[in-house]
Amino acid sequence: MRKYLLPLLFILFFILESLFVQTLPAEVFNSERILAPRFLMIVILFMTLYGHRDQGLIYGLVFGLLFDVVYTEIIGIYLFMFPLIAYIASKLMRILQSNIVVVSVISILSIVLLELGVYEMNYLINVTNMDFSLFLNQRLFPTIVLNVAFIIIFAYPLKRIFEKYAASLRED
Repeated sequence: MRKYLLPLLFILFFILESLFVQTLPAEVFNSERILAPRFLMIVILFMTLYGHRDQGLIYGLVFGLLFDVVYTEIIGIYLFMFPLIAYIASKLMRILQSNIVVVSVISILSIVLLELGVYEMNYLINVTNMDFSLFLNQRLFPTIVLNVAFIIIFAYPLKRIFEKYAASLRED
């Protein structure tokens, strides 16, 4: 039973992103800002940094493909970016301390990297015509604020879940 809880957690956050976008549109805040929840990416990062790195990369690959299939018209952007960013974060954490503040900052920087990568890819293939300053003001900064709020609320519980998971893997 316990081995099914981790995939269910990832599926829950995958669905939570979609529900968040559908229930809280930008009109609620009376602005044209685009709030992009990256909750799944944050959970993948916490899994990679506090749980098991290889499994975090596999979850990044699987859910990146799922994200591409469900939400985007171009297969491969998230399939490539989720595991790449998780891998880069895991390499950074070999240099830095793995306390919750550093992991949270790395998560926010990872979200920025993800947003920039997706924007640049969409700009290169002419899916978007938004210039960079408009992207910064309307999408990147509101996305950072939203995901910082998510990290403040969920960082400690996610850390505890993945540390327990890593401990259970060591016992088996």
